[in-house]
Amino acid sequence: MGIFNFFSKEKKETLDQGLEKTKESFFGKLSRAIAGKSKVDDDVLDDLEEVLVSSDVGVDTTLNIIQRIEARVARDKYVSTSELNNILRDEIEQLLTENNTGDTEGYDIPEDSRPYIILIVGVNGVGKTTTIGKLAWQFKKQGLNVYLGAADTFRAAAVEQLVIWGDRVGVPVIKQKMGSDPASVAFDTVNSAIANQADVVLIDTAGRLHNKKGLMEELSKIKRVIQKVVPNAPHDVMLILDGSTGQNAFEQARQFTSATDITSMAITKLDGSAKGGVVIGISDQFHIPVRYIGLGEGVEDLQPFNRREFVDSLFNDKKNKL
Repeated sequence: MGIFNFFSKEKKETLDQGLEKTKESFFGKLSRAIAGKSKVDDDVLDDLEEVLVSSDVGVDTTLNIIQRIEARVARDKYVSTSELNNILRDEIEQLLTENNTGDTEGYDIPEDSRPYIILIVGVNGVGKTTTIGKLAWQFKKQGLNVYLGAADTFRAAAVEQLVIWGDRVGVPVIKQKMGSDPASVAFDTVNSAIANQADVVLIDTAGRLHNKKGLMEELSKIKRVIQKVVPNAPHDVMLILDGSTGQNAFEQARQFTSATDITSMAITKLDGSAKGGVVIGISDQFHIPVRYIGLGEGVEDLQPFNRREFVDSLFNDKKNKL
């Protein structure tokens, strides 16, 4: 079963608080854009387009949403600005549904795929190692045996940080000396995990994008050596993105998805900025499931992403109702 199978009160509060800055910014802009207007017309749609783009939803996704609302206005003939909130809500949720985003509810580890191996990728500074630590804590809370692999051997700080997290949550970390072959670390990690009947393996990788070809070759080598031990692994390649960077997160997603086969994403640091719209745009543009969102510093603040709960929280803003 997933970690959060029920939408608990605590989870809802964390989600609401984490999206507070995004909600205040988005609805503030939208309220100003339609002030004094009663009907959704071309001028209102132009203003809405500007609001969505400036909220980091992304140009392509914004145009998609605007086209949907235009079709709705053309069909219904008259749509009041007071209806815009609910219309936007419906269209965004439908967009996420079509892209199969938010159905994952975290991880459900199959009994016949253990150890379940997750390769973590992303540039330095996005919260990659911290996300691994939080995932390890959540898996352990489920009663699973977890192993971590410190395959980012190019930065001493990365290995040290992972070891600190391992100590904090009580899971073993497999490491080698600085500058070691990352694939060798991954190989040792998987072998140790099998020997100790681990359920889940999380492997950290170097966060470098300056040489896309080199990154692709390194990740391909890690995959090959893992598959010598577990033929169908890794079971997931998760890209970590810093949501607070807005459009830069889109660019990182483009580069990583062109360099390797990304199968899921986690978008971190959504609580520290008003750029929560990136979740919508990245989901729409890359059609890769967003598995987790980061909403704070605490280990429990990394939440499985659910599209309905996300949209409900985003539009349930009593202070800024249109």
